[in-house]
Amino acid sequence: MMKSQKKNELLPRSDLGRNEVKFAFFGTPELATVVLDALENVGYLPTLVVTTPDQKKGRGMNLTQSPVKQWANKRNVEIIAPEVLDDITAEIIRAKNCYLFIVIYYGKVLPKEILEIPAHGTLNIHFSLLPRWRGTSPVRSAILNDDHEVGTSIILLDEKIDHGPVIAQKKIVVPEWPPRARELEALATRESARLLIEILPSWVAGDIEAHEQNHDVATYCTNIAKEDGLLNLSDDAYKNLLKIRAFDTTVGTHAFFERGGKKIRVGILDAHIDPSTKLGARKLIIDKVKPEGKKEMAYEEFLRSGAKPI
Repeated sequence: MMKSQKKNELLPRSDLGRNEVKFAFFGTPELATVVLDALENVGYLPTLVVTTPDQKKGRGMNLTQSPVKQWANKRNVEIIAPEVLDDITAEIIRAKNCYLFIVIYYGKVLPKEILEIPAHGTLNIHFSLLPRWRGTSPVRSAILNDDHEVGTSIILLDEKIDHGPVIAQKKIVVPEWPPRARELEALATRESARLLIEILPSWVAGDIEAHEQNHDVATYCTNIAKEDGLLNLSDDAYKNLLKIRAFDTTVGTHAFFERGGKKIRVGILDAHIDPSTKLGARKLIIDKVKPEGKKEMAYEEFLRSGAKPI
């Protein structure tokens, strides 16, 4: 067990206001701004935002700022977007005298030189009940493995992936199972932000102990390839539904159909289980598809074209 680290020159007094908590925020996509919004709403504003460099996007391949960078610009928060997290970057961050780092959806692994900068450590939000589902796709892994019990963890980041001691955890109630990955990610982000706000004052004050994970029971996310999204529509209906829901924000799912002697690759965008069918004889009802080179359409409309699953 360990409490938040303390350095006398950086340790905040227990009566400091929230706007005096000096922290750096590491994040990149739109969902990371949900956490920033939640922090701002209760008086926490980062001293520094660290995000990824501008990316070329769209048909014109114009340089586009990350959503987190746009968020920070609107509030005149200082921003850095380093290509690499090297010694020069570490010195820039160190000069800001932040005594806490918060990391979510950043997209880069923080090296030891940066992890060791803040007196109160680097807090990382991970969408699983660690040590279950360490790795980059805990939401998809939970859905694919039909976990039902899901949650979020706030850990003290160390050099190993999702290995650090746990500061706080929270189970998340999912209204419908299995959820779509995009829905569970959004829900987990909101619940994680609430948990972070709840524990942040106590962590900064040194009143919370971080507990070592039980590394012996750790499980790991597998890498997901495009080929993993292939469905055999004659397989178990529920197994196919789990894949459709789990992969909706990444590789997606697809199946092959035949029409007029031609093989067609068709994206399976949405589906559900026929509620009138019973366990062991469940039937998958496909709702929406996208044939290769075509627009999205209702599955029934697609079948009327004469296509049949292979």
